[in-house]
Amino acid sequence: MDLVELVQSFRERKVLVLGDLVADQYILGYTARVSREAPVLILRYDSERVVLGGGANALHNILSLGGVPLPVGVVGDDEMGTRILGIMEEKGIDTSGVVKVPGWRTVTKTRILAGGHHTVKQQVVRIDKEPRGELPQRISEELKNRFLEKAGGVDAIMVSDYGYGVVSPPFFDLLPHWVDRCPVTVDSRYRVLKFRGITAATPNEPETAAALGVAQIENGNVEWAGKKILELTGNQAVLVTRGKKGMALFLASGEVYHIPIFGTDEVADVTGAGDTVIATFTLALAAGASFLEAARLANYAGGIVVMKSGTATVAQGELLEAAKSQYEKEQR
Repeated sequence: MDLVELVQSFRERKVLVLGDLVADQYILGYTARVSREAPVLILRYDSERVVLGGGANALHNILSLGGVPLPVGVVGDDEMGTRILGIMEEKGIDTSGVVKVPGWRTVTKTRILAGGHHTVKQQVVRIDKEPRGELPQRISEELKNRFLEKAGGVDAIMVSDYGYGVVSPPFFDLLPHWVDRCPVTVDSRYRVLKFRGITAATPNEPETAAALGVAQIENGNVEWAGKKILELTGNQAVLVTRGKKGMALFLASGEVYHIPIFGTDEVADVTGAGDTVIATFTLALAAGASFLEAARLANYAGGIVVMKSGTATVAQGELLEAAKSQYEKEQR
């Protein structure tokens, strides 16, 4: 299928997003002076913003690419939980699959950025606020029920597992049952091998190495690694994202594709790039793309988003331009 047509057909594709919803908070300040109290910089506060992060960034990318995300996850009954829900509702995202849990701390990643008045601000420290303990069993059951309510009639199911407890073990058995109805994709930080019998997984190199118990993934062992992931999971495909080395796609049918990086290797910010990749990959599969076509589009989107600062998304128009420019190059 033509890649341009594929991107155009993203519109209104419904994707259930099961995942850990994160608040990405950015606090910006100007470098003032060194403190007299300790050898640290004093920053003069400038501004603050909160954007959708983690699984929420993945579903935000679904929206910006023209799809319809249906989130299933949790937030706490705290300020950041309220802000996440408010942002999603302002964007027209259906939040009826999100459970607000009393006493639960919404995952929040606070990045402090500093710089001069006429310079690009740089991240100097990140503070992570994470939940204490595990989700109550009744909440896990409620998430399963909301998943089942939303899953009927969707074009794809996407899992964004950051390890904060939303994706509980019962989902490992539940997800494979949906593969015959629609694509089921997973991006898991710590449990790549737990998701078996699904359509595809999209781990990066460090996640792949950790899953297989090796120090790192290099050009010499990437093919072994990709094939081993498929062997251990029984999944249909695995797309290993490799940063400046592009991507490597492995299919259960035996094909292997090495996809070079799209755009420049002068990266501005890799924050949330994996969320953009799986969102694009999943939407493409939902629109009828082959694994290779979906991987190529995901590669374009990843190349676009890393040129943006902070947690960002790729618009459908940006991906269309990338697909058109590549098509024109190939026709020359």
